Amino acid sequence: MKKPPWYLALPILFVGMVILLPLGYLLIKAFSVRPSEIIGLLFRQRNFDLLTNTLILAMAVVLCSTLIATPMAWLTSSSDLKFKTVFTLAGVLPLAVPAYVTAYALLSLTGFQGQQTLGIDLPSLNGFSGSLIALTFYTFPYLFLNLRSAMLGLNPTLLDSARSLGYSQWSATWHVTLPQLIPAFFSGGLLVFLHVIGDFGVVSLMRYETFSYAIFSQYMAAFDRTYAAWLALIVIALTVLLLILEFNFIKYKYYHQTGKTQSRPPRLTRLGKWKWLAYSFLIGILFLSVVIPTFIVLFWSGRGFSALGFMSLVEVILQSASVSVLTAILSTILALLFTYTSIRYPSIFFRTFERLSYIGYAMPPLAFGLAWIFLSLYGLPIIYQTFCLLILAYMLHFLAESIGPIRSAILQIPIHLEEAARSLGRPPFSAFWHTTFPLLRNSMIVSFAFIFLAVMKELPITIMLSPIGFDTLALRLWSHAEEAMFVEAAPYAMVLVIVSLFFVAVVFFKEVESD
Repeated sequence: MKKPPWYLALPILFVGMVILLPLGYLLIKAFSVRPSEIIGLLFRQRNFDLLTNTLILAMAVVLCSTLIATPMAWLTSSSDLKFKTVFTLAGVLPLAVPAYVTAYALLSLTGFQGQQTLGIDLPSLNGFSGSLIALTFYTFPYLFLNLRSAMLGLNPTLLDSARSLGYSQWSATWHVTLPQLIPAFFSGGLLVFLHVIGDFGVVSLMRYETFSYAIFSQYMAAFDRTYAAWLALIVIALTVLLLILEFNFIKYKYYHQTGKTQSRPPRLTRLGKWKWLAYSFLIGILFLSVVIPTFIVLFWSGRGFSALGFMSLVEVILQSASVSVLTAILSTILALLFTYTSIRYPSIFFRTFERLSYIGYAMPPLAFGLAWIFLSLYGLPIIYQTFCLLILAYMLHFLAESIGPIRSAILQIPIHLEEAARSLGRPPFSAFWHTTFPLLRNSMIVSFAFIFLAVMKELPITIMLSPIGFDTLALRLWSHAEEAMFVEAAPYAMVLVIVSLFFVAVVFFKEVESD
């Protein structure tokens, strides 16, 4: 087994240990009181109410997302629908409109503290109903992408075999097709569920109390920060429980085809007289999730926007872009170190450290931010409320997102290219730089784009860790929208939507070209 050079091993060891520190300090803070107090903190009626609210909202969002994503995935993969590329993009674009922007649009549309977009009375959409709508329209693309990919990978000859054995169309679909979609339902549904559990922006604007909202309120009120630590640990425990349940449910189940059954191109279902209903459904979802929130943002942007407001907007854009660019560069470099070492120098040790990179991403953002607050206050007070801490937290939270594209690219690059360069006298780094690195540029650009966009939209960690006087687009939007200052919030929402739409469209069309 080859050992990696020290300049690869040391950074990985250091970052792996740093990733574990926030969770360790969160545990220390939570267990800093007597056992009797811990029992009192855990078994409060408020905790059960928060758990009920969180689970009901998460399950409702998963259900509604499934009702939207399933027919959309089927229409764009298995029917004779026209303009499939356009409608597939329509299923991805809602990711470009942050959920708290949709929440802001809903509040301004239906009225909040006396302000309305249309100037007419509409049913108020806040609390549970508003949170459900905003989170559903943002998260259903996670399920859509998973289901569409699974449907495109189905072998239609299996369905034909079931029909030849006497099964009806619906019975064959139930017994053959749907079981093959179970992993996609679980993986997409899990992403939706975890996003809802960790969401703060929407529930705080909608005044719907979940664990994330309670963590923030408890910490900011400073009544009992030990209780805030326990709330964070409960959310982390719930996340871990979901991951374990999902793993145990599918680990012994196999969905691949055995034998030599021949595959053929799928037979597309003709929509016939139902095609107009299908087009109406797809266009309606696009309007509700993207067009209407964007229109409302533009409406408020056109009211009372001043030169002073423009200068403030430019300043916030520069601040947001600066931390996003720096975080994206550092995260991409770090992801390259992790993936290259674990693949080129395979060992259980380095694979374990690569998996540690997912801990920060799996932790709900507010719990992650709270853990870093405890760590900095009691362990390294010199970094508390500094850009160093903010960027470090961004990096460790989003590192897993940047690893995926780079890992896939490295696995496709033959190792003998570097070996040939080294046999000609090149040192290891030079061999990598001249052979492997040029082939990684596209994946590193995608990784950079993912992290840049994620940091631009990030809200909970920014609220908890940003230095005094530092603002991002997301933070300024949230602070104005919370006070029903819709005109002031609109320019920040508009820039976020434009930037997000641009990056999502670019990444989508790059994927289409690669296919």
